[in-house]
Amino acid sequence: MPKAKGAESDPGIIDGLDRAIHSPARLKILAILSVAERADFTFLLNQTGLTRGNLSSHLSVLEEAGYIDVNKEFVERVPRTLVRLNPAGKTAIQNYRDNMQDVLDELLRS
Repeated sequence: MPKAKGAESDPGIIDGLDRAIHSPARLKILAILSVAERADFTFLLNQTGLTRGNLSSHLSVLEEAGYIDVNKEFVERVPRTLVRLNPAGKTAIQNYRDNMQDVLDELLRS
């Protein structure tokens, strides 16, 4: 019986992916921030389609991982949250991309 494509690959390689980035919602946030100098909470809310609570939670995970900087300010007494990707976040995205490529190469090799 012939082996299925990728049958000799190691699915454990997936375990090496950065969990802080691997979530689809957080990956989407980081993708947006990687092309924008900064973004406010409302912009991210509209672009991601997340609820306020979910976006806030995902931003907290990314901030705790050290990938983003969150700055809260008041504009005419209205709170405004600005988010930007920091250098550690840029490096983490590049590493995630490289690791994901390795995973795909490993899993899809014949």
